[in-house]
Amino acid sequence: MGRIKILAAWIWKILSTPAATLSLAFLTLGGFVGGVLFWGAFNTALELTNTEKFCTGCHEMQTNVYEELTRTIHFSNRSGVRASCPDCHVPHNWTDKIARKMQASKEVWGKIFGTINTRQKFLDERLRLAQHEWARLKANDSLECRNCHSSLAMDLSKQTQRAADIHTRYLLSGKATCIDCHKGIAHELPNMQGVNPGWQMPKELEGEVLPSASAVDDLRRAMDEAHASLTSIE
Repeated sequence: MGRIKILAAWIWKILSTPAATLSLAFLTLGGFVGGVLFWGAFNTALELTNTEKFCTGCHEMQTNVYEELTRTIHFSNRSGVRASCPDCHVPHNWTDKIARKMQASKEVWGKIFGTINTRQKFLDERLRLAQHEWARLKANDSLECRNCHSSLAMDLSKQTQRAADIHTRYLLSGKATCIDCHKGIAHELPNMQGVNPGWQMPKELEGEVLPSASAVDDLRRAMDEAHASLTSIE
């Protein structure tokens, strides 16, 4: 009890002392309160930019990629779980989220100068934009996909045999990541002609060749087999 009285008297002496000592006390308290207010305002603003409403606030997103999202299983499905824009494009970990926000600040520049402010401009830039996003997800091991999808939580017995084989051989072993196979899962693909898909189905998992629909199919298959044999000889 005596120690508490001594401590209280010491605190009162500091707060009641004029000039420099009083200024130091108020600066310390003011700095703490100011830091709390700044952090609260910063975090609130950050979360406001991390909503689907904010992402679709400009017509470039609303009339292009968002409309495509509404036609996919990520938007409407039997379980009723919907993935919004930030779920797939913003990591959940705070440090990764800040880094992603800094990268996304370049989109403000594009908005100002109208990089994709028309449908035709968007289609012209679509492949470049898609390749940039694919490369980003490839580099971070599909971090945003793993916001919801965990390979450790997969029940392979509930997947098709083909999917289970591929996931076991490539995803669980780390040879491939989600974006290697699921590029068109939430948005329409650009023109993929001449674009390396990043991952090829192993021959042993391709399954049986279906009967050809015409003589043209037979000719194409024969040419492909001849080309493959010549390539292996070389």
